Amino acid sequence: MTDYSHRLDDYDYDLPLDRIAQFPASQRDRSRLLVLDASSPSLAHRAFSDIVDYLHPADLLVVNTTKVFPARLLGHKQTGGKAELFLLSFPRSSAISGTGSLWREATAPALIKSSKRPKIGSLIHFSKQLRARIDDLLPDGKAEVTLQYPENDQTLEILLEAHGQMPLPPYISRPDGSSDDDLHRYQTRYARQTGSVAAPTAGLHFSDDLLGKIRGKGVGIAHVVLHVGYGTFAPVRTEDIRDHQIHKEAVEISTETAEKINQTKLSGGRIWAVGTTTVRTLEFAADAQGRIQPGTGECDLFIYPGFQFRVVDNLITNFHLPKSSLLFLVSALAGRQRILAAYKQAVAADYRFFSYGDAMTIITKPCP
Repeated sequence: MTDYSHRLDDYDYDLPLDRIAQFPASQRDRSRLLVLDASSPSLAHRAFSDIVDYLHPADLLVVNTTKVFPARLLGHKQTGGKAELFLLSFPRSSAISGTGSLWREATAPALIKSSKRPKIGSLIHFSKQLRARIDDLLPDGKAEVTLQYPENDQTLEILLEAHGQMPLPPYISRPDGSSDDDLHRYQTRYARQTGSVAAPTAGLHFSDDLLGKIRGKGVGIAHVVLHVGYGTFAPVRTEDIRDHQIHKEAVEISTETAEKINQTKLSGGRIWAVGTTTVRTLEFAADAQGRIQPGTGECDLFIYPGFQFRVVDNLITNFHLPKSSLLFLVSALAGRQRILAAYKQAVAADYRFFSYGDAMTIITKPCP
């Protein structure tokens, strides 16, 4: 690709507000699929369940198995005023002795929303079993907090599921916030490792039935982990996109996954990344020869036009916000002008955009 513009304004496009999906499709694999094949000048319009037609037995589908936790907590301060806490990462736990009983503590960075900022050392109560102590107040509404909950059979994860709400993106603006249905639909069917405050949304389209058909076709499936942080929603404010500071996110690749990917590449198979989180994980873990190295780390890879992909051949993704780092990533893979033209067609064809919207696949390596 030679479409290497680094001007932020060159990644803008018009999107009517009614194209932003507020709810998921009636069934996961019933969403629409826009197919951008680098070997074809035209786009194809399919159902997402048709993705199986583009996969072949020598291919490897790589998914991100991170699990979203209910990071939004609604409570009240000791003074009685309402307060909302948005946890920016899954709390790190430890046990302490309280007065008269054993309590557990878990610390995390958070955003606080209230009419008046709480004081350091004060408590926010969410239930009789869950409260938060304010340890430090930081700029931009952020804080360091300690969650406190009794020592019993209930884990913090269970308590958060009971008292928290799913952290839907800010562009999903329902009057009543998240619903019980979001606990299931804003989560992939293969989610395992808890740690994200946003879903790897390309994976939301895969149903158990569709995954079974993919396996039945002989296509391999491999797992990686990238815990999606709140930084994924951070706007790009620099005129030159290369000056943007990308956020860091925890990643993990097992030895088994690394071997599967490396063997697939060696045998001429294609690597399909499900979502931009998977793309970043794989390209971050690749050495100079394009071989995946297993392990854990903090991914700070920023992909924009001019980037040379060493691992990923094809991508399954959603539609991304204007002027966003994820739009830069898909433009690096398919070309900025091709992406913007495809988005323009998607708007005209009434595709649904963003997290609960429709899907797109970018094929840079067609089946031989």
